[in-house]
Amino acid sequence: MVKEKNENEVFVCPVGRFFSDLEKFSWKRPAFIKHLSQSRIEFLKAIRSLVDERIEGLENKASKKDKKKVTKIKVE
Repeated sequence: MVKEKNENEVFVCPVGRFFSDLEKFSWKRPAFIKHLSQSRIEFLKAIRSLVDERIEGLENKASKKDKKKVTKIKVE
């Protein structure tokens, strides 16, 4: 079976779609929208914390490589 590539195919983030669908059904409930907005912020902060940790790990790894020095050994 051969699949053809559809150039008009669109991929949507499932989390973003979830929030979008929820807003459509609950736009008249201000308390819900407030909590939903706050959860978006918390979700993004969680992602940011993972990215920050990864960056820090890569920076530490790079700085450890810079600290390594070559030691000359006299061979007789």
